[in-house]
Amino acid sequence: MANMSPKKNPMPTQEPHIRAKNFDEVACGYTEEMAIDEAMRCLNCKNMPCVSGCPVNIHIPEFISKIKEGDFEAAYQIISKTSSLPAVCGRVCPQEVQCESKCVRGIKGEPVGIGRLERFVADWHNAHSDEIPAIPESNGRKVAVIGSGPSGLTCAGDLARLGYKVTVFEALHAAGGVLVYGIPEFRLPKTIVAKEVDNLKAMGVEILTNMVIGKTLTIDELFESGFEAVFIGSGAGLPSFMGIKGESLKGVYSANEFLTRSNLMKSYKQNPVTPIMKGGNVAVVGGGNVAMDAARTALRLGADKVYIIYRRSMDELPARREEVEHAEEEGIEFKLLTNPTEIIGHETEDKRDAKYGFVKGIKCIKMELGEPDERGRRRPVPIPDSEFVIDVDTVIMSIGTTPNPLIKMTTDGLEVNRRGGIVVEESTGATTKAGVFAGGDAVTGAATVISAMGAGKIAARAIDEYLKNK
Repeated sequence: MANMSPKKNPMPTQEPHIRAKNFDEVACGYTEEMAIDEAMRCLNCKNMPCVSGCPVNIHIPEFISKIKEGDFEAAYQIISKTSSLPAVCGRVCPQEVQCESKCVRGIKGEPVGIGRLERFVADWHNAHSDEIPAIPESNGRKVAVIGSGPSGLTCAGDLARLGYKVTVFEALHAAGGVLVYGIPEFRLPKTIVAKEVDNLKAMGVEILTNMVIGKTLTIDELFESGFEAVFIGSGAGLPSFMGIKGESLKGVYSANEFLTRSNLMKSYKQNPVTPIMKGGNVAVVGGGNVAMDAARTALRLGADKVYIIYRRSMDELPARREEVEHAEEEGIEFKLLTNPTEIIGHETEDKRDAKYGFVKGIKCIKMELGEPDERGRRRPVPIPDSEFVIDVDTVIMSIGTTPNPLIKMTTDGLEVNRRGGIVVEESTGATTKAGVFAGGDAVTGAATVISAMGAGKIAARAIDEYLKNK
């Protein structure tokens, strides 16, 4: 019988005062009974509007129908036809602006919890199945994939299923890209990513770490060594800064560095080799999901007080509502309509400390929303004579990232745009260099995991077509 409740089954979570002091996953996941009850809210629409909102076109009503029947493994197999990372997507994709935004149930209530059901199905499979993916029959052709983030892993998985011998080149010492260095353990456990990576390895995908393309090898050298096509999914790891006074002080981090130190360099451990901070006050500048991750990580690392400084209002804050709510519940304070103007250092007799010393505070100015900018967002305007100082010991800049220029600098014939993104043909991911394709953040700049996966799928199809014709 259909469940006509206007609200989703709530997601069980750790209590805020407990989770703020540990790195365990915040959301605990649905039980089997909760998953079936939530699946019963799906109307199984014939025109399937939810599928149009999914960048990888998961057959959503089909897998939810299997949940209704209690056949969770069949639901997983349906998802796996189009998604290489279901346990990841069920956790970090912004379903509220994608598949769930198209759900008919959302017209007069809350949409079906599609993301929560995807997570449940993937977790159920991982807990109950020892099945090892079969190695597809080889077609004898080699493809190189640069980067083991969501776009690279998706492209590699789709090509492996088609019989290609795929080698993934990862710059860092652990596979997973932004999934492991950028997203905290309490949102996406490393074991989840490792499981997805192991599935690809079982299909015959080779993953080589500590391989910086542009330094260790160039793209031209990849072709010379026998690869017939290359996919660039190297992400957008070059951090942006505001260019204000004091950004060279000790205690100022980019969000990328801060999260990488915590995630891959294990700063959260007792007496870490690469410590970040213990105690003190922290200011995180920015309002996106990465800013929320950095702020909540700082809290778990022992910060006394954490502030989010954002120059617009809560209505314009780009982070997912769920992440904002979790941050507020954990005690993080939002300084809205506020913009930094200077990072202040401790005054000492050593004049160099004014430039390279430790952070003492962050000077800000209050803002108000003026006329809309070119994207329709109201432009923040400073309010004269409204400057004030917040006492902090650490400042984390989370105002965006751009693609690293290394690959472009070492590859002739590869065109990039003014923001450093690789120029591609939208329908194929083909770059301006023959045999080279690209997708994900390396093309668009920082975006979502699922959009990067969608780009990886598009490129895999195009690479297959390109090599068949070649």
